[in-house]
Formats: sequence, C-alpha cells, structure tokens
Amino acid sequence: MVAALSESLLDDAKRSAFLADAQEVLNAEVSDKGGASGLAVKGGYAAIKKVSPTIVADALESFAPKFVEQLEPYWAEYQAAPSGRFADLLVSKQDQVAESLLAVTDARAEKSDRPALKKAYSALRSSAKKNVIEALPRLGDLIQRHAA
Repeated sequence: MVAALSESLLDDAKRSAFLADAQEVLNAEVSDKGGASGLAVKGGYAAIKKVSPTIVADALESFAPKFVEQLEPYWAEYQAAPSGRFADLLVSKQDQVAESLLAVTDARAEKSDRPALKKAYSALRSSAKKNVIEALPRLGDLIQRHAA
C-alpha cells in the first residue's frame, strides 16, 4: 500500500527538504511572471518578504498540511495507475485542482479578523486561479520528487 502523501512529504525526516524546495518553486513561479500583472505579483511578493524574512517559509509551513490534504485524492488517482508525470495529471484537471488548493486560502482569508487582509485577498482572488494553474507543472514535479 502506498503511503499517504502527508506521510511522504510532511513527516519529520522529509518536511524541511520538501518545504525548502516548495519555497524555491514559489520563488521560480514569481520570478517567471511577466507583463503588468507579473510586475504586480513580483512587487507584492517583494513587499511581503520585506515585512519579515521568514514570512514565506512560515506561510508554507502553515499551509502545507492543508495543501497536501487537498492534493491527496489526485495523488491517489495517480498512484492507482502511475503513467507519465504527476504534473500531467494535475494539469489535466487544472480547474478542479486549482479550486481545491484555493479553497485552503479562501478558508484562511474568511477566518481572518483583519478587514484589510480580507479586502486584499478578495482583490487578488480572481487572478490567483490563473497563477495556481500556471504553477501546477512545477508543483506536480516537486511532489513526485519528494513523495517517491
């Protein structure tokens, strides 16, 4: 039987390496953004990192269990008939996968008691799905590499 994705990625022995690589994937995705919207993403990311040098790592640490939980059914589907890359499966179901992952941040934003945060998240939410979809190939490869 294949181990749960959370066991493969988030156990004490593997968690640090997985989260460090996840941060590299996030950095690469931000770096690759182009155009006016890319400038906005890059500017916002730089501003967030200025708030605290550990804010991105802390956020990944906090969100990772819920993101992994959302990806578990897709990983199970892939493991049932492993063919090609896990990234290919994620891309083939991109709308569903993106909504699953964004459900995590939607819930966190909804629980926030900071109106400014809710407003900022609401303004960015419509473009977030596109950005998540664009990140699925790297995300899938990251997960496959660490879950193997």
